[in-house]
Amino acid sequence: MPVESLGAPGRAAAPGAADGKHGLLEIRGLSIEVAATGTPLVRGVDLAVAPGEVHGLVGETGAGKSLTAWSVLGLLPDGLRRTAGSIMLDGTDLATCDEDHLRAIRGRDVAMIVQNPRTALVPTMTVGDQLALVHRARTGSSRKQSRAAAVETLDSVRLPDAARRCHDYPHQLSGGQAQRVVIAMALLDRPRLLIADEATTGLDVTVQAEVLDLLREQVTEAGVALLLITHDLGVVANYADTTTAMFAGEVVETGSTRALFDAPAHPYLRGLLAAADLEAHTSRSRRAVSGAPPDLAARPPGCQFAFRCPWQAEACLSGVPLTPVGPGHTARCARTAELDRLEAEQDERQT
Repeated sequence: MPVESLGAPGRAAAPGAADGKHGLLEIRGLSIEVAATGTPLVRGVDLAVAPGEVHGLVGETGAGKSLTAWSVLGLLPDGLRRTAGSIMLDGTDLATCDEDHLRAIRGRDVAMIVQNPRTALVPTMTVGDQLALVHRARTGSSRKQSRAAAVETLDSVRLPDAARRCHDYPHQLSGGQAQRVVIAMALLDRPRLLIADEATTGLDVTVQAEVLDLLREQVTEAGVALLLITHDLGVVANYADTTTAMFAGEVVETGSTRALFDAPAHPYLRGLLAAADLEAHTSRSRRAVSGAPPDLAARPPGCQFAFRCPWQAEACLSGVPLTPVGPGHTARCARTAELDRLEAEQDERQT
């Protein structure tokens, strides 16, 4: 179904990757591999997020979404290394910065909101003490000032009775309340870029909507840039201005969310939308993506999705670049121009 029918705001996309304008965050040619074996996990990723924009990053588990995000903070897991690419934050290449510089920008300029808030909170400290400690460490403020900042920030994320909740321990909070605390911690220094990595996974639908609305407010009211990583395409349809789809460590399609959902140009995204029942026009031959991702240690040549694609052709077995398919809309598919015809012919054979 079209994006509008999902309750999406229906805004024009904010400037960023979709229209080629300058983004606060601009990742170019990012590649990441396993240091010991040289196995490529992320290959040539381009992605940009502008102030006041929500950029959705989607794809199945293992697609490279989280690795791309963690690389921004210089926090790749042990055993992995960046082998190519730049990570520009407002003109500074974070990929070339030393640890002291990266430590300084974490929280102040870029903040991460993780999937499980329990892992981000110290179980033996009260919520207020944790926020005040973080605030003091970043600003050098007094205990009293930091405590007041903690209460103010918790109140800004609409945690009920924030002053009293400051005395609670993490185990005394519900999942939604704990996630609000984590968001408050991320917002303490008013960062310019927020990265939400599956931040609403596991929350019930009502709480999920409340948390996403809260993040959207930071974008629209404070001009924050938000990189929203999720496997939930419904979330992307309702909240993202721009969307990038990844598969097997590569970007396979990117553009405005409206364009991608109304006219997906890559078979992988078409399959994801079919599985989620989020297509504008459902084809009988278009079904959920079957099979498993490729073995990244023994990648097939050409398109990484070809062996799962019903429209595989010889052209798919050689290098397939991202190709423009519309204004600000690109896809990594050798048969993009033929997909509608191929699906129509398949539908006709099935009737």
